[in-house]
Amino acid sequence: MLSKSITKLVQYGMETGLVAECEKNYTINLLLDVFHEDEYVEPEESFSDVDLEETLNELLDEAVKRGLIEDSVVYRDLFDTRLMNCLMPRPAQVQKEFWDKYQNSPQEATDYFYKLSQDSNYIRRYRVKKDQKWKVDSPYGEIDITINLSKPEKDPKAIAAAKNAKASSYPKCLLCPENEGYAGRVNHPARQNHRIIPITINDTPWGFQYSPYVYYNEHCIVFNSKHTPMKIERNTFIKLFDFVKLFPHYFLGSNADLPIVGGSILSHDHFQGGHYTFAMAKAPIEIPVEIPGYEDVEAGIVKWPLSVIRIRHKDEKRLIELADHILGCWRGYTDEEAFIYANTDGEPHNTITPIARKRDGLFELDLTLRNNITTEEHPLGVYHPHAEYHHIKKENIGLIEVMGLAVLPSRLKEELEILADYLVQKKDIRSNEKIAKHADWADIFCKKYDGITEENVMDILKKEVGEVFVHVLEDAGVYKCTEKGREAFLRFVKTL
Repeated sequence: MLSKSITKLVQYGMETGLVAECEKNYTINLLLDVFHEDEYVEPEESFSDVDLEETLNELLDEAVKRGLIEDSVVYRDLFDTRLMNCLMPRPAQVQKEFWDKYQNSPQEATDYFYKLSQDSNYIRRYRVKKDQKWKVDSPYGEIDITINLSKPEKDPKAIAAAKNAKASSYPKCLLCPENEGYAGRVNHPARQNHRIIPITINDTPWGFQYSPYVYYNEHCIVFNSKHTPMKIERNTFIKLFDFVKLFPHYFLGSNADLPIVGGSILSHDHFQGGHYTFAMAKAPIEIPVEIPGYEDVEAGIVKWPLSVIRIRHKDEKRLIELADHILGCWRGYTDEEAFIYANTDGEPHNTITPIARKRDGLFELDLTLRNNITTEEHPLGVYHPHAEYHHIKKENIGLIEVMGLAVLPSRLKEELEILADYLVQKKDIRSNEKIAKHADWADIFCKKYDGITEENVMDILKKEVGEVFVHVLEDAGVYKCTEKGREAFLRFVKTL
């Protein structure tokens, strides 16, 4: 059985191009060594179109049977990554192939690297496809919604083992370049099948990789080779455009550099990008503006629930200068009437979420104004999802959400399925503790529909979840999309 499964995995490697024909025996022997097995019998049958998930499960079941691993998702993930490493080209080979293809075109290079990241099972296709995704129309364009189901739940044994595991500061975090080839442990994922492309931006060494969770097409991460905290500054804009010049078919953006309005990893300077056009990028400029000293730069307020200034020019250096000017003005800007405070008790509140791209021959930069002030009424943030929407989205509004993609928690899949049943059966939603938090919301939206049936209930729920997310984005906007909000926004613009 082991010989057959190993043969299938090696055949998969040859079909995808991970393993050269001449490396077949070498790869078989590497896999035998992982299983502490000396014997191998070539199966009589031949294999094609090998199913990777099925084959890895066969090998993992065998590893459990032999006592090599415990039968839990964490240990299985650590072990199957070790198996995939037996098929992987060395980092230098991947880098050479990437830059050889780059000579033809940047897109050919990224196509190769993205396929490799999937074929290697670093991006687990069979998990990512479990994510629920849909689109919802809104006054701001078509919004993307996803319920993230690709991150597996840890089992109690692994959680206990992680608590008892020896503390380690290597790698310092999930974004450090030392992750490449790392075997992992119960509290840190294996990365033997992970590859990084070194790039230079702003004359410093950075790395380019893909996110294992791909929330959108070719979701990439660009990170500083040094473990250094995130900071939005003039150099940020230089780095964004250096990358866009290298890969003009990709956008690149940064999370804000303050808690509440920032990303999940503020300790390591990094950006996120990819080959995808979000609703925010499609949103038009609603109010064109002219900024003194930068009359040659096209600028305006974007029709978007968050507060966005878009600037465009053929010379990215003009955008870098203007963005730095806007950032400096915003950092120190206070407008009490609009409840914008640059700082309170010495704590800074104003920052920016920037997104760079190249479009129609021009460089483009969206500057999203952010503020992380809290109050007694809104202890998690005034410009953060308000409590009435926490039943759907309580987490920070980071870069991906800013651009118009809701990344919603996995709990919602089950909750919406239960809620759908209760709505169709006209049962008391408050009687079920799993969905009681959705009762007030359901009371409101049910009035909009003549009848909720088994056939239309999920479509209704998807539409209503989308509407909640739009409200969440509006909460995150420091200036609301109202006449009063636009007046306040223009007050700031006039200070530039």
